[in-house]
Formats: sequence, C-alpha cells, structure tokens
Amino acid sequence: MVRYSLLFLLVMGFLVVPLVCYYIARWLSPRKYRHTIGVISAFVMMALVVYGMTFGFEEVEVNHVEYASPDLPQAFDGYRVVLISDVHLGSFSGRRQWAVQRDVDSILAQHPDMIVFTGDVQNFEPSEIPEFQPILKRLQAPDGVFAVLGNHDYDRYQKPEAKNPNLILETQRQERLMGWDLLMNQNRIIRRGNDSIVVAGMENWGDVSRMPRYGDVTKTLHGIDSSSFVLMLQHDPSAWRKQILPNSHAQLTLSGHTHGMQFGIFGWSPLSLTSRECAGFYYEGHRALFVTKGLGGLVPFRLGMPAEIVVITLRRANPQ
Repeated sequence: MVRYSLLFLLVMGFLVVPLVCYYIARWLSPRKYRHTIGVISAFVMMALVVYGMTFGFEEVEVNHVEYASPDLPQAFDGYRVVLISDVHLGSFSGRRQWAVQRDVDSILAQHPDMIVFTGDVQNFEPSEIPEFQPILKRLQAPDGVFAVLGNHDYDRYQKPEAKNPNLILETQRQERLMGWDLLMNQNRIIRRGNDSIVVAGMENWGDVSRMPRYGDVTKTLHGIDSSSFVLMLQHDPSAWRKQILPNSHAQLTLSGHTHGMQFGIFGWSPLSLTSRECAGFYYEGHRALFVTKGLGGLVPFRLGMPAEIVVITLRRANPQ
C-alpha cells in the first residue's frame, strides 16, 4: 500500500496537478503569453512537489503552547508535557533514519516532565519498529513516556489473507520494549506532594466507520474522581466531541491523526474545510483539545505543513 500511495503522489504531483495548473494558467493569462505562463506554472508545481518529498518532509518545528485551567493543582503550574504523534516509522527507514534521531534529540532538549505519544508508530506492521528501537528508547522523562495506539497500529490495513492478531500484540510489545507505558483504556496518576493529575489513554475511536472503535471513555477513567485534572490521550480528534466531551470531565485532550493534511498555505490547511479539528487548540469553555500535525506520514510528502514537536506548559488559571 505504501508503493501505491507513493505512486499516486507521483502521478498527481508530476502529471495531473501540473497539467491542471498549465490549463488554468493558460485560461487566466493574456493570449500572447498563455503557453509560456502555463509551462512555467506546471514546472513550478513540479518543483514544489520535489521540495515536499525531500526537504519539506524532513522539516520539523518545535511548537511551544500553554493551556490554563482552574482545575489544575497548584503543584503542577508550569508542568511541561511534550506531545508527539504519527511518526509512521516505515517512512523513515534507511536513509531517513537520521530524522528520527534528530527529533529525539529535540524532544530531550525540551526537558519535559512527561512525554506523550498519541499513536501511529508504524505504517502497517510492527516489523518497521525494531530498526528504531535504540533511538526511541532514549525518550525518557521524570514522570514517564505514555502512549496510545493509532488506527495504523491495529490490523485494519492488512490484506484479508495477512490479518494476524499476533501482529497487533507485537506492536504493543515493541512499544513497551522501548519503555513506553502503553495505555489501553487505562489511566495513571502523577503526583507532586499532596497534589496529583491523571494521564488517561483511550484506545482509538474514529467517527468514520472504517476506523477502529475500541476506545471506551468510562473504562479509561475507571476509579478517577470527577474533581481530578485529567490529561486525555486519544489518537483521533473526532472522538473529542463525540465521546470525550459528553462522557467525561477530561479538561485537556491531546490527539494527532490528521497530519494537518501534510499540506498548507501560509499555515492554513484545506482539511479545515471538512474537519472541525484539524490542527492546534479547540475549546469548549475551559475544556480543550490540541491536535498535533505529527512527525511523519504514510506518504513522504509535506508542503507548507511541517512536522512538529509540541511543548505544552500547564498553567493554573484563577477560578472565575
């Protein structure tokens, strides 16, 4: 499927889109210069595709944001969480392995109290992970590294004859071998003196029927008091409005999945026209969702939508 995705990108990027640009430019240009401007437009588009498949895909930015809540215990004011997601390791195998090493170095340089990963460690199979084990094992933080599964970490994209439940278990085993605390509709309590917060990891739940729907909010928050501050991890941001907001009190939810479409125009993604939660912060009162653009992608292409490492500083807000 990776080959087919790459083939689709090549056909679209070097044939279909340049031809469309050529004819649009001809239509909009003065008759005398139609052909020249059309050809230039087509070649500019092809150059952008080449850039997106090389430098654009390897570009990463560190994004610093803050989230304030009156429910955050005072001891956690200034607490730093690094959010990463959608690394899709199979797309970095071989010559691009250096990019994962660079990302790990950048994450550790932020000196986070906690690191969270919101799914899609692989493209299709756990065999993509061992090559990167020595690099990803370096991810450590005082309160731990917590992770949830994304849709690509299940078996939904295997051919019917290749489906094997042991592959799903192997993906989970590989993540745990890296020292990550993989939360499968589970939660952990993080303490600072007499204060505490909860990090809860919900399995994937997507509002598109073909997406895995194993997430269970009630099970994820079992045993958690309604007065607790909850940091919810969920791969698919569509679960925030459909499941998390109506069925829990989780104050801050962290997600990935969208990749920001891996394409943007001055920071704006066309995906925002069809998706309510594409990238960045979304609020309902004091409750919020943050969607990261992720670190990788199934198709090695990014243009105007660089990968990101998100550093979230928690702040205690004064009660209204």
